[in-house]
Amino acid sequence: MQPSSESTPPIDLAQSLVLPVIAEELRVEKQTVETGRVVLHKTVHVDTQIVDIPLRVEQVQVQRVAVNRYVEEAPAVRYEGDLMIVPVLREELVVTKRLLLVEELHVHTQALTTHEPQTVELRREEIHYERVPSPAATGAADPAAASQAT
Repeated sequence: MQPSSESTPPIDLAQSLVLPVIAEELRVEKQTVETGRVVLHKTVHVDTQIVDIPLRVEQVQVQRVAVNRYVEEAPAVRYEGDLMIVPVLREELVVTKRLLLVEELHVHTQALTTHEPQTVELRREEIHYERVPSPAATGAADPAAASQAT
């Protein structure tokens, strides 16, 4: 079958030919959908343990040393190594007043480290979880399908 020359006019190639073009565009949107929930159960356990920790104890020994010597002025507290010497004075009434060094206190400090077991309570927590379906998820699995149906 040949096309009839009367219905279609001949095309002039010198004229420009315009063809319509169709373009599609895509628009993507997101929305948050609750698919389930989580229930947490917390349990606190208390464990009693005995721990042995070092404790520092200082013991002080005081020794009285008789001196009985007259001095012109009060001597200052002095140290000889880890020994602290504290002078003890007494005034005596004589025709002239003078100081008599009666005694010295020799204070010796000694540091000791001991171990004494102590009972302490330690706590630890456990978390258990359980996933439960969302109320929205039980009504319609796909919210987009539900909105298209209305």
